[in-house]
Amino acid sequence: MTQSLGGLVTEQSDPRHRRIDELPTEEIARRMNAADATVPGAVARVIPQISAAIDAIAARMSRGGRLIYVGAGTSGRLAVLDASECPPTFGTSPDQVCGIIAGGEKALVRSVEGAEDDAEAGARAVAGVGPLDSVVGISASGRAPYVVGAVTEAARRGALTVGLSCNTGGPLSAAADHAIEVVVGPEVITGSTRLKAGTAQKLVLNMMSTITMVRSGRTYGNHMVEMSPTNSKLADRAARIVSDITGTGLHEARTVLEAAGLELKTAVVMIERAVPADRARAILADSGNRLDAALHHA
Repeated sequence: MTQSLGGLVTEQSDPRHRRIDELPTEEIARRMNAADATVPGAVARVIPQISAAIDAIAARMSRGGRLIYVGAGTSGRLAVLDASECPPTFGTSPDQVCGIIAGGEKALVRSVEGAEDDAEAGARAVAGVGPLDSVVGISASGRAPYVVGAVTEAARRGALTVGLSCNTGGPLSAAADHAIEVVVGPEVITGSTRLKAGTAQKLVLNMMSTITMVRSGRTYGNHMVEMSPTNSKLADRAARIVSDITGTGLHEARTVLEAAGLELKTAVVMIERAVPADRARAILADSGNRLDAALHHA
């Protein structure tokens, strides 16, 4: 990459914190908290770009496409984190929303920082993408070769591409169809982009996955109606959601949810339409598996 790392805003030293090591612990904590408080404002300034990217992703996913995050280091771990939470939260299959980290799974628990320099490995990581897929490259610097390589190759294969960075005008932005540049400024600890930059990336990924799922009909109002109740906490949450949507008592909601095979949307249709589980599933199928449409199904 021709861009100098030292010229990036995320690599600058904030003079306000030059002697931070001499401060009391509480003062350091307050300074970090004050720095973190500036991140939502930086995200807010690029909401139009975030929204445009989400609409483009949702349009492709509605036609069977996938959402694929690619990152290195902290960005890669955040990518895998956000992707891994989609199946239990929104009922997606593991390959519908997935995260790729430079260095592979071992990089999740032990840093493999040199892996981010391999652009060819990034390109190989997305070799299976196609025109319906969306590839989101994540790099605080906006220049990690692995990520830029992945996005460049994804674009060559016809996929929608998004570049999420915390600097302006980097190679990642140039390679992507949609550039999202959340400029958070220098870090409290110089160059430690797991701090404000990492927080910014997580906030954007929260929006990206959540709103894409809302657009895809995987929520009803603000309820997670595609969640997988795989433990007691989630089973209780699912029953409360059924109760809240239908207005029925919690005991009945639990009973119907069990009869529905723990399928939350099926349980809601069973109660609202007064039909058995098989008929509720058929109504959902005829309604594109969207609960709002199923409840108004003729």
